[in-house]
Amino acid sequence: MSSEALIIFFIGGVIMVGAGILASNLLAPKSKNPLKAEPYECGVPTQGTSWIQFRVGYYLFAILFLIFDVETVFIFPWAVVMKKVGLSAFIEILIFLIILGLGLLYAWKKKALKWE
Repeated sequence: MSSEALIIFFIGGVIMVGAGILASNLLAPKSKNPLKAEPYECGVPTQGTSWIQFRVGYYLFAILFLIFDVETVFIFPWAVVMKKVGLSAFIEILIFLIILGLGLLYAWKKKALKWE
C-alpha cells in the first residue's frame, strides 16, 4: 500500500467520524433536564457520593476473564480447520495454550484468583 493511499484512507476515516459526530449533534433530540446528569441506580435516589473506589481484585478478575474469553475466539477457528492444516496447526495451538497456561499459573502464584 502506497503512502498516498494510506493518507487518503486516514483522511477519509477522519471525515467520516467527524461527519457522524456532527450529524449526531445536529439531529439528536435534546432536553435540558437536571435529572439526566444524575447517576441511575435502579430508580432509587443515590445516598452519598456515587464515586466509590472498587478493589483492584474486581479489575484483575475481569481482565483474566477477558483473556480466557479471547482464548476461545482463537481456539474455535483452529478446531474447524485442524484436519486441513495438520500437525503445524496442532503445534501452534499447543504453544498458544502453553503460554496461556503459564499466564494462569502466574496469576495463581500472585493470588490474583483469590477472592477476599
